[in-house]
Amino acid sequence: MSSAKSSLTYKLGGELEINRLGYGAMQLTGNGVFGEVADRENAIKVLQEAVASGVNFIDTAEAYGPKFNETLIADALHPYKQGLVIATKGGFNRPGPNNWVPNGDAGYIRSNIEGSLERLKVDTIDLWQLHRIDPNIAVEETLKPVIEAVEAGKIKYVGLSEVNVEQIERVRKLLPIVSVQNLYNLGNRQWEEVLDYTAEQGLAFIPWYPLASGPDKLAEKIQHIAEKYEATTAQIALAWLLKRSDNILLIPGTKSVTHLHENLKAADIELTEEEFESLSK
Repeated sequence: MSSAKSSLTYKLGGELEINRLGYGAMQLTGNGVFGEVADRENAIKVLQEAVASGVNFIDTAEAYGPKFNETLIADALHPYKQGLVIATKGGFNRPGPNNWVPNGDAGYIRSNIEGSLERLKVDTIDLWQLHRIDPNIAVEETLKPVIEAVEAGKIKYVGLSEVNVEQIERVRKLLPIVSVQNLYNLGNRQWEEVLDYTAEQGLAFIPWYPLASGPDKLAEKIQHIAEKYEATTAQIALAWLLKRSDNILLIPGTKSVTHLHENLKAADIELTEEEFESLSK
């Protein structure tokens, strides 16, 4: 189920070399991922510290805030450090806190892309991901403006989020994709089949909510392993994901510089095969 010593970098699209421990910026928003983050100064510090600590993959979305999160990233980090890859997403309406409504209307997607370019202050989005496939609109329609944006050089790479293998294959008939972002962690492995498919196909797999350390039945095992490495349970959960598959890119989020450093230290933990297997059961 796992490989020899994992590489800590991954080439997105076979070209952009990124550190597999990245940063997800969703928490740097108001309550319910809505509105501006309460302490903007601290949020800027966290983003700057992430990049200073070697993070070169940051994940955001038009829907975070909405819009506020992308602007915050540009305010904190623009002009961007050479090699920093910023991934964003489009395709959600946000009527209010914790309220997410898929919108695959081509005009809406086009405005998402144009808005993201503007807010992030870039000419090209490194990785643009369709946040959700809208069940009410054919994905072929939704992706028309995405294909146009790729052809115009406004988007370098395209990814998908919360999709099954059939949906990925349907989209790949329209345009190349390089990544899939689905819910996956030590405790929730419902997308195991998608992870294995992406690994076989040379696509990146970006688990969202990677820090969940799983069911109570694992608690004692994790605690035991954490003690051995003088690590937190969250670090062990991340180390397990890094070992699970070499195409996994991690984007743990946090509002705290201390937690940020803690998360990044997970890259130093190399679980043994035995530890990995015992957590995988």
